Amino acid sequence: MALFSFYNVRKPRQFEHKPIYWDPHKEEMENRVRRIRREMGLEETPEIYKPQIKGTFIEGTSHLKRNVSKGYNVRSRGYRNVKLLTVLAVLLFLFWALFFK
Repeated sequence: MALFSFYNVRKPRQFEHKPIYWDPHKEEMENRVRRIRREMGLEETPEIYKPQIKGTFIEGTSHLKRNVSKGYNVRSRGYRNVKLLTVLAVLLFLFWALFFK
């Protein structure tokens, strides 16, 4: 029975992938041919994919979409919380001043 020990902490195994076959000369030649074809105009440059991800999470949720349509953001929500705490503190002070003083 093995007990927990600080001295014999086992390390996880490392991932080692050894490709079955890889020809670096062939890959380099394909890259050269592709680059030369692009320079000659025979092959068009591949378009760089830029996802339009900004704002898609908000569009997918109803409560966040509602907040955006009302004009609320993180800063205004923080201001609302500060206002609420300020009003609560003033009410507590008035309650203390009227009943305990």
